[in-house]
Amino acid sequence: MAALPPGSTIGILGGGQLGRMLATAAAQLGYRCHIYAPPGDNVAFDVAAANTVAAYDDLVALKAFATACDVVTFEFENVPVTPLESITGLVPVYPPLKALEVAQDRAAEKQFVRALGGKTAEFAVAQDESAVPAAIAAVGIPCILKTIRMGYDGKGQSRIMADADITGAWERTGGLPLIAEAMVSFDAEFSVILTRGQNGEIRFWDSSQNLHVGGILAKSTLPSGPLIESQQQTARDMAAAVASALDYVGVFTAEFFASTTGPLFNEIAPRVHNSGHWTIEGAATSQFENHIRAICGLPLGATETIAARVEMENLIGADGDRFEQILADPAAHLHLYGKAEARPGRKIGHVTRLYR
Repeated sequence: MAALPPGSTIGILGGGQLGRMLATAAAQLGYRCHIYAPPGDNVAFDVAAANTVAAYDDLVALKAFATACDVVTFEFENVPVTPLESITGLVPVYPPLKALEVAQDRAAEKQFVRALGGKTAEFAVAQDESAVPAAIAAVGIPCILKTIRMGYDGKGQSRIMADADITGAWERTGGLPLIAEAMVSFDAEFSVILTRGQNGEIRFWDSSQNLHVGGILAKSTLPSGPLIESQQQTARDMAAAVASALDYVGVFTAEFFASTTGPLFNEIAPRVHNSGHWTIEGAATSQFENHIRAICGLPLGATETIAARVEMENLIGADGDRFEQILADPAAHLHLYGKAEARPGRKIGHVTRLYR
């Protein structure tokens, strides 16, 4: 595909903060963005040239959206795949739908990575409530039950620390098919974020150390420390193998646990990622700009870290009320997403601090 010229329209499926930041990056390069999302607090609409409000399975609306765009991408991985198949012949869609299919199924995701030589925690599947005890027995206690589909930010998960926790676990996780994952011993969590162009070129950002609180990313910091740095190349090789096997185009994220036996794969996100928000100010080219470059067939931008130390903090719930205090810090770069309601547990912004 020839490079898409500035002035073209990029379609983005999903209207949240990732779509908002993608549209901002696209506008800087001279592109228009058309956001497609169901009704809701679609903060990406604020910075886009056009929007469509419709369900993801509304084929009439989806096809009209596709014909108004020159390329289509998505901001999150839980867009239904089947309806998207109806537009792949109308407009280029990046990343490919295969990446969505793999990322939407935790079991398929782990099997895909294992087939490429990656190491994961032991896991077993429970398609119904009666299979939960056997799945837990297969991986042992302690373990974590997760919905096979639609889980994110700690949602749809239940920790099993003793036999007594098995009772009611199916209901606690939403009464949906589950995967039981053995708990693994690890010293740190980190992400490999890469961008892959249409010509197969891959560039990596430095891996941050990620701190999660209540299943939600709280902070990402760089440098990540000796342990993660010693395992970064192995994890990069694994992430690149997965992206290449998927014929991926755009920004791709793989999350890992740093353990004494090497990096253990946790999950993939076929999109820009929360742990890469620091790249807006902290890298030569942000993950958002490089995603736009990749899907438009442009040369990829440099990805090196441009500060001695970088810290990205998620702002959750009422944290955004500290905006004056944050802005008084000369090291801080504040991003508020414009969400209508700052509910507990909801990401409403982030702040990145650079120390040179």
